[in-house]
Formats: sequence, C-alpha cells, structure tokens
Amino acid sequence: MTSAPPTTALGIDIGGTGMKAGIVSLEQGDLIGDRVRIPTPHPATPDTMAPIVVQLVEALRFTGPIGAAFPGIVQNCIISLAANLDDSWLNVDADALLTEALGQDVVMLNDADAAGLAEISFGAAKDQKGVVLLITLGTGIGSALFIDGVLVPNTELGHLHLDNHHDIEGWVAASARGRDDLTWDEYGLRLNRYLSHLNRIFSPTLIVLGGGGSKRFDRFADQLDHHCPIVPAKLRNNSGIVGAAMRGASEASDGAP
Repeated sequence: MTSAPPTTALGIDIGGTGMKAGIVSLEQGDLIGDRVRIPTPHPATPDTMAPIVVQLVEALRFTGPIGAAFPGIVQNCIISLAANLDDSWLNVDADALLTEALGQDVVMLNDADAAGLAEISFGAAKDQKGVVLLITLGTGIGSALFIDGVLVPNTELGHLHLDNHHDIEGWVAASARGRDDLTWDEYGLRLNRYLSHLNRIFSPTLIVLGGGGSKRFDRFADQLDHHCPIVPAKLRNNSGIVGAAMRGASEASDGAP
C-alpha cells in the first residue's frame, strides 16, 4: 500500500548573506506561517553553515520532507561550484552533510533552479511553453532554464563573459548597485545589457526576474528592452524556499514504499 503524497514540506534557501527557511503548502505553493532567517556565517563553510540549517529546522518545529536550495552547482548531490561561499564546499556531498546534521533526509539543488521550479509551477511562468529563463538578482546572479516546462539544471548564466566583464554577475547582480552607488536607471541599463545578451543567445518566450533585486522591479523596468516579456517573480524572494520544498517532497515521494 502506497502512502499519500505529502501536502507540506520545509524549504531552506541558502544564500551568500542569509539563510532562510519556511514551511510550504505543496498544494498552494506558498508559505504556511512566517519564514525564519539567520545571517550566513563567515567564513561560509560546511562546518559553520550546517548548524545554522539545524537551527532553522528546529525553529520551525517541522517533521517531514526537507529540501535545500544552494547557491552553486549541485550534481549528483556533490557541490562543484560555490561562487559566493567558501571553497571548502567544493566536492562536498551536500545531501549527506545535511542529512547527518539533521538526522533525516535532505535533498539539495541549485538555488535558481529551485526558484524556477516554484515560478513555473505556481508563479509568473505557470503553464508557459517554449524557452523560459528565470534570473535571480541577489548577492550574485543565478539562472534557471526551462524548455516547455522541463528544467535544464545548473546553467549558471551569471558567470558568462560579456564585454570586458569576465564574470558578469560582479557587474550586474543586485549587490553591484549598492557597491557602485548606482541610481536605479543606471542599474537598469546594466541589467538590460545582460538580458539583451541572453535574449540573443536563447530567444526566450519569457524572462522572469527573481531574488531580492526583483522587489524593486518597478524602479528599473523602464530601462529594459522588452524583446520578450520580462516580469518579476510572483513568489518574489520566497521562490527558492518553495522550490526547495517541492524537490524535497518529490524525492520523499519517489522513495516511498
């Protein structure tokens, strides 16, 4: 006899500046209650961050499927890129690390992929066909690519070379606006240069902007050339939590007897 699929799961969104978690309704795609946030420790190593994950889960008093979104490339549970965290994450089995710390199964995936899964299931890209790009604007830049609703994982389009910039996220991530003291118009022009480049490469039918930088979409939207529709993420900064919870629940269901 198979058990019913879970209706709730816990999602954890690991970022370069903060680690957030929330309990997610898998039927509605939104948070149940408040999310919890703890600043990312420095140095941001596996040994310093795993206890923070435990604190987040304990604060929410949740038992059930858990998924975690990670700012880097996750392939077969192994971290192969952690651009905005400590290099000691490289080659770590992240699922095993967090599963041991929590004493229950945890599934890790790329943070932008998690956000994309949430937006294409419940948000701004729901039921969208063709090529969909989700770009997260935060400490760095994350990306998720979907073709007719199917995820192409770990694209990391924030690390493209463009003009004289050998790693484009350093020039156009949301963190660059404060660092370089840019007006919203100036930031919008930078972002437009990047999105126009992506448009030429992928010819997307829709671009969704997520991450913390998407909260002020209306402040820079006038500077964007809309070669295709460009919209803010519907779930905004909770999309990574929702997508991580979805993946955790999916893996739990797949492994159920």
